[in-house]
Amino acid sequence: MNEFVMTNEKVIRLSAFIGVLTLMAIWEIIAPRRALTVSKLVRWVNNLGLVFFNSFILYLVFPVAAVGLAAFAQENGWGLLNYYDVPFAIAAIIAVVALDFIIYLQHVLVHAVPALWRLHRVHHADLDYDVTTGSRFHTLEIILSMLIKFATIIVLGPPLIAVVIFEVILNVMAMFNHGNVGLPKTVDRVLRWFVVTPDMHRVHHSVEDDEANSNFGFNLSLWDRLFGTYREQPRAGHEGMTIGIHKFRTTKEASWLPGMLLLPFKGKISDYAINRRQWDDSDEK
Repeated sequence: MNEFVMTNEKVIRLSAFIGVLTLMAIWEIIAPRRALTVSKLVRWVNNLGLVFFNSFILYLVFPVAAVGLAAFAQENGWGLLNYYDVPFAIAAIIAVVALDFIIYLQHVLVHAVPALWRLHRVHHADLDYDVTTGSRFHTLEIILSMLIKFATIIVLGPPLIAVVIFEVILNVMAMFNHGNVGLPKTVDRVLRWFVVTPDMHRVHHSVEDDEANSNFGFNLSLWDRLFGTYREQPRAGHEGMTIGIHKFRTTKEASWLPGMLLLPFKGKISDYAINRRQWDDSDEK
């Protein structure tokens, strides 16, 4: 089984990415949650262009993917789940949940540390919010994320299949909860007790600091509720809220690929503390 997964891991992940991207794109066309403010063609070409660029750089920097490292750790007995005799099913569940938690902590970290926020604001600077926003991250942040994932795999020693499952969930849920779509209120209310819904995560992309510093989860909604970072709705409502960052409102810097890559290096160095959750409409951060 491990050999099959190793051989077909890229096909599995790419198929999931293309399939969900297509489904979400159709859903957004049929029933958009919000009216877009920037040309969809411009945003899609540049957001997906950044995805392909990042994939190329990752291939050069990390010849061994996360699943390969998991296999290596398993062969050498590295990690807690390899050290102890844990049944496969339980080990897989622990691994997926633990990796999910690490992503939550990483997300909080990139909002809390000023230097890391400069990288992460590329994701937040998107002037609209749709399925492609979920894959729009600066190259340096992607590399950082991969290093954190590698460290987690070495310490945890997750089953190889669990890592593939997590990677698929990561991509699928990022596209789902960044979708310009809405669920019926009753369905959304029930579903967000378990997983992050589009309406739940959209709050996180508000220009207002206290709203942007909430709802950090990407898959399980448990972490936001448990650690007090959950916010139910944006003040202005989902149709009335402004997406993005106050300081970056031009298409050139927020929607074109060169502008995205240069965004972390723009502006003076300033703090962006995670505990700045009060609302101040005069603040331009």
